[in-house]
Amino acid sequence: MTAVAIRPEKLKDNIAAALGVKVRQITVALEEVTVVVDAADYLESMQLLRDAEGCRFEQLVDLCGVDYSAYADAANEGARYCVVSHLLSVSLNQRVRVKVFCVDDDFPVVASVSDLWNSANWYEREAFDLFGIVFDGHNDLRRILTDYGFIGHPFRKDFPLSGHVEMRYDAEQRRVVYEPVSIEPREITPRIIREDKYGGLH
Repeated sequence: MTAVAIRPEKLKDNIAAALGVKVRQITVALEEVTVVVDAADYLESMQLLRDAEGCRFEQLVDLCGVDYSAYADAANEGARYCVVSHLLSVSLNQRVRVKVFCVDDDFPVVASVSDLWNSANWYEREAFDLFGIVFDGHNDLRRILTDYGFIGHPFRKDFPLSGHVEMRYDAEQRRVVYEPVSIEPREITPRIIREDKYGGLH
């Protein structure tokens, strides 16, 4: 039998009580609770969210990196890199979003939560690969999507859109070769067709 979900405001109060002074900010928007904690308190806060009686978030369902350097086309005055996690409590039928900002923009580091939730393992590797965020304590932090010799982190806002090199299989050499990108960059603007009653909307 599924537990009845509590109101977001009540969940916010439960989380605030469990985390205490570790809460830097906690908000409710669009019926969703978001809590921000400092990097120094991140691992302990996540363990409390997993184990505390009013929380019991048994599952980590998502974790990703965010580069706020040009967020919403505006200059960001805070830390550049953030790790965002989504936790689920099956037993209490509730969810929370947790945000932690990396202290150092030049070497972004936060604690790994892969010992708390196994599902964090590949998510943290993805955030490391795409954003260059280091997860301290991860037991196998290596690239997961890009090639082994790939240079840079392609989801950073300052990463070039076309990259620098391309790879292909060379039949004569019978191996994969790397070469400078051979395509000319171009901007394509899609043609948008709007129908009057598309999707039943008037």
